[in-house]
Amino acid sequence: MSTVCVTDDDLVARARQGDSAAFGELVDRHRSAVYRAARAALASHADAEDAAQDAFLAAYRRLDSFRGQASFKTWLLTIAWHQAINRRRSVTRILRRMVEPKAEDEGNSMMAQVAAIGPTPEEAAAHDQQLRAIRAAIIALPSKLRDTLLLAQSQEYTYEEIGAMLGTPVGTVKWRIFEARRIVKKWLVDRGHGAHDAR
Repeated sequence: MSTVCVTDDDLVARARQGDSAAFGELVDRHRSAVYRAARAALASHADAEDAAQDAFLAAYRRLDSFRGQASFKTWLLTIAWHQAINRRRSVTRILRRMVEPKAEDEGNSMMAQVAAIGPTPEEAAAHDQQLRAIRAAIIALPSKLRDTLLLAQSQEYTYEEIGAMLGTPVGTVKWRIFEARRIVKKWLVDRGHGAHDAR
């Protein structure tokens, strides 16, 4: 049976009745958003993949607790965010991975996406130094501001979804994004890197 026109709520109802294909469709629909949420919290592709898998497993086990007060996607993203945060073993580990990413992670890193300001030909020689400075500025943010900024920069989530993941009102989400960008810009300017920010 085609699931193209079937809503998430219909799929949840079918999954609760033991239809594994229905839950598989939910996984397919939200795989990218769940991965990106995990990746915003974790510097490693492998850790983000593991957290995403853990999130889907946890969601499957908790299907009976889904009450529909938020969309299924928002509920799932909240689980994914918590799974990813639980994988953060230590601040040292996070900082080491963000400051010195593995070559395989460099191109895919959420941090690299946030910091990807393409240099002009005149800036080419300083590009690597500038990229590291932007990373360092983002890393230096308080975790609440950094997490909110990284989720927003993914452009995958609405403010409402970010608020649900972080357990924060939408107004606070907007303020944190504004404040994070302001602090990053000031940090860079104070260190002679021009007026670049975390746009």
